[in-house]
Amino acid sequence: MNGALFKNAVISGANSITSSKSKIDDLNIFPVPDGDTGTNMSMTINSAVNELKNIDSESIYIVAKKTASAMLRGARGNSGVITSLLFRGFSKGLSEDSDTASAEEIVSAFGCGVEAAYGAVTAPTEGTILTVAREAYEAGKAYIADCGEPQLADAWRSMVDGARASLLRTPELLPVLKKAGVVDAGGMGLCLIMEGMLSVISGGEIVPLENDMELADDIRDDVFFKKAAAQFDQEINFTYCTEFIVTRDPQCKKEPVELRAYLETIGDCVVVVDDEEIIKVHVHTEEPGNALQAGLAFGSLLTVKIENMKEQHKNAKAEAEAEAEAEIAEKPEQQPKQSFEFAEPESEVGFVAVAAGEGLTELFHDVGCENVVSGGQSMNPSTDQILEAVMATGAKTVFVLPNNKNIIMAAQQVAPMVSDRKVIVLPTRTIPQGISAMLSYDPELSPDSNRQLMLDAAAGVSTGQVTFAARNSEFGSTKIKEGEIISLDNGKLCITDKEDPVKAAYKLIKNMADKDTSFITIIYGEDVSPQDAERCFDMVRSKFDEVDVTLVNGGQPVYYFIISIE
Repeated sequence: MNGALFKNAVISGANSITSSKSKIDDLNIFPVPDGDTGTNMSMTINSAVNELKNIDSESIYIVAKKTASAMLRGARGNSGVITSLLFRGFSKGLSEDSDTASAEEIVSAFGCGVEAAYGAVTAPTEGTILTVAREAYEAGKAYIADCGEPQLADAWRSMVDGARASLLRTPELLPVLKKAGVVDAGGMGLCLIMEGMLSVISGGEIVPLENDMELADDIRDDVFFKKAAAQFDQEINFTYCTEFIVTRDPQCKKEPVELRAYLETIGDCVVVVDDEEIIKVHVHTEEPGNALQAGLAFGSLLTVKIENMKEQHKNAKAEAEAEAEAEIAEKPEQQPKQSFEFAEPESEVGFVAVAAGEGLTELFHDVGCENVVSGGQSMNPSTDQILEAVMATGAKTVFVLPNNKNIIMAAQQVAPMVSDRKVIVLPTRTIPQGISAMLSYDPELSPDSNRQLMLDAAAGVSTGQVTFAARNSEFGSTKIKEGEIISLDNGKLCITDKEDPVKAAYKLIKNMADKDTSFITIIYGEDVSPQDAERCFDMVRSKFDEVDVTLVNGGQPVYYFIISIE
């Protein structure tokens, strides 16, 4: 395979997933209007297509490197970031000295992509796009081992077959998928990309770009489109947040993946990111000394930070996997692109937040954010958009608040891209968490101390949301009809109402508030009239007369109310 063939294969893969992105979006296990995996993945790979239009090279290494760089910058959502990491690892697995790659080299490079994707995910979950990618590689590797003279087209076809078989097994590996009766959306997207690439590799034909293509029969079967609601609940179990940077020893032959594998045996929330010079490590563990000792095997320690999280995480629960957040009603590609102007890093600290709605944007500006990136659950901003906002924030240290679980990974890719200022990504998963984190900032403290202070503040907030069911669904024994009002308590569906979002919000707040509640903030969206907002406010204030209740016009789309309970 040379550069020209790889270029056409990427374009074909992009067309394949773009043509079916709405079908992938529908593979959603939660009834809130947030199914955007197909959109995120298609926009991620299409960012590379735009770059490839300006590249005319026969070197597969050069084309793959340009593809990976463009995809990383254009990555949207967790699925988009993982897709970009697969291509990034693939490019690093190719030889710089050769313009072409054999079947064996292509499969091996794909394996490097799988390794890079697994290595960047804090807690890899099997039954997802990661599993599909890994088992695709394993199928390709088996073909190479069994074939005397491996052919490129047959090698790639074996990986496509492996990916498809793996996809159909995802419900068996991830119980929430089985409960919902769907396959993994990210895995489906990867299958479509690989199949589109196969069309070029095997026959030289680029898959045409079409609207609303049908999925293959084995994926389209009704069993894979039964809709059901699901819940997630993850305990945080370790005391010490341990972070360090290792300056790599050129003589060390060990690979960072070995360090990550060891750290996963002594803790969780593991992140190991490396380049030619350093290895950056993050782990939650009971054995920080052992983590540091393991790092020393790769070189010398450059920086070390250990923090006790026992009080912070004593009763903390990870937010719901399918947590819904304020989103932009229109599709991302229909939104006018935000523009940010570069600013020299002159002040000490600055802030960037992600939010949707004029009221929320103004609110984040009021609490100190210089730049607010427009985005939410169905409009996940790209890594490049967040990067532009960071570079437009004239500070030596820039805090980034994603305010959405599906934007955190894209935001985390920004830090290694920036050299003239420090970027600290606070993994805020909801708007209330972001607001609480901003309000807790103490200008007298160092950035690292503020990081922990702001994380503590975010962890102490409960988030409620009132929206509508985007599709027919089932929640336990309750059947939910499309259009009905639904409420989420920290991401878990708890209340349904036929038609009145105000009553739903009131019931939700009654369920969430307790004797320890001090503050209730009601943020109403663009589809709620001021009169209805006041009605909700009066009902809550009457019920909780000793609690400080605040009403805010957030102007967010899709979500009638976002509730903050402290």
